[in-house]
Amino acid sequence: MKARERLYLYWLRHRPRSLSPTKIIAVTFAVLILLGAGLLTLPAASRDGLSAGFRPALFTATSATCVTGLVLYDTWSQWSGFGQTVILCLIQIGGLGFMSAATLLVFLLRKKIGLKQRLVMAQALSVGDVGGVVRLQKTVLVGSFAIEGIGALILTLRFWPEFGLATALKWGVFHSISAFCNAGFDIFGVLSPGASLIEWSSDPVVLLTLGALIVLGGLGFLVWEDIAVHRRFKRLGVYTRLVLVTTGVLILAGWVLTCVLEWNNPATLGPMSLGDKLLNGLFQSVTLRTAGFAAVDQGSLTDGAKAVSLVLMLIGGSSGSTAGGLKTVTFMVLLLFIASRARGKSRVCAFKRTIPQGQVLDAMTIAFLMIALAVFGGIFISATCPVGFTDALFESVSALATVGLTAGATGSLTVPAQILIICYMYFGRVGLLTISLGFLMGDRAEERFTYAETKLLIG
Repeated sequence: MKARERLYLYWLRHRPRSLSPTKIIAVTFAVLILLGAGLLTLPAASRDGLSAGFRPALFTATSATCVTGLVLYDTWSQWSGFGQTVILCLIQIGGLGFMSAATLLVFLLRKKIGLKQRLVMAQALSVGDVGGVVRLQKTVLVGSFAIEGIGALILTLRFWPEFGLATALKWGVFHSISAFCNAGFDIFGVLSPGASLIEWSSDPVVLLTLGALIVLGGLGFLVWEDIAVHRRFKRLGVYTRLVLVTTGVLILAGWVLTCVLEWNNPATLGPMSLGDKLLNGLFQSVTLRTAGFAAVDQGSLTDGAKAVSLVLMLIGGSSGSTAGGLKTVTFMVLLLFIASRARGKSRVCAFKRTIPQGQVLDAMTIAFLMIALAVFGGIFISATCPVGFTDALFESVSALATVGLTAGATGSLTVPAQILIICYMYFGRVGLLTISLGFLMGDRAEERFTYAETKLLIG
């Protein structure tokens, strides 16, 4: 028997009979990234008509699909109109989730959605059960396109008088989708390559519009539905109230701290007027929530401001949204747990409701994994690249939390560091808990016995 036939028989015997929803999501994202990388490798995708090579194309496709925003080359300078269209499609599909695109096609074809598709849809939207998931998916699609359309219209009207209708429409659509999906890609390189939004740092229409899109995209689809149904804060679910409170507090805290730490920095807020300082301090706080647009030079931030940025980037947006990171409610559960234990209490409560112990442990697990991976990434990048540890950690957290901001280290990444960043962007978008549960703990054995307890000295 030939080797090829033996391999085929081995595959038939050992091939997976079915994939869980988590595995389907992880595999589909990987396939989408490879497809995007293949398209970006084509000479037609590059502005100079020469292939960019597979590795830069893979890096860009991963960053777009995982709505991160880290790039090896300026998007406008490197990629042609075709390449930019590919990137925008990857951002849209990656931001809303591939199931949103698939469901849109099903709706258009008027096909029925089966139970397995509903399970995958629920997993992609971070919903606990399949009840009402199709209705929620419709809300996601209609709401997302409506918000992106309004944002695109505002930006188009802003750019039209100065740059003409065609350019204004292109910029409006691209940056509205990029902001709402928390991707951070921009095509303003025609004005100043690699400058992101620095050219617009004094424009409140551009910054406030993009900031609003970032916040709306980062709240989460479940929050939208809850607000649309109940409207009044007291009637909202505990999860929605936690998201809104945490989001507001983080934005306000980031705004205040950024202004205080950067107020007199000559390389960032120092030369600006009072209004521009407040505007850019607010936008910096918002964009750190995994958006990736930069209205000030991130590499010129003070060490204190970089530390604040690391914390906000690591926290990220909310579950079931276009944002990444540790997630707002996960962070709040950790704070509530610490506060509860500090008072000698064993239960964690929020808005007169008890949070299950299992979810508290899940939050602690995710936080530990995120912090451990971020530190490892910072050490690895600083050891393999001509970059200091602070900037290397900034790059690591930015990739893992799918933020896309950089302190200037991206252009100095070696091949091993680029591969690490690609892996971090993928894990950050698909979800550390999804990866661990789907691939490492899919066949977890039941606990059939327990050992006797022992007491340890803690603290």
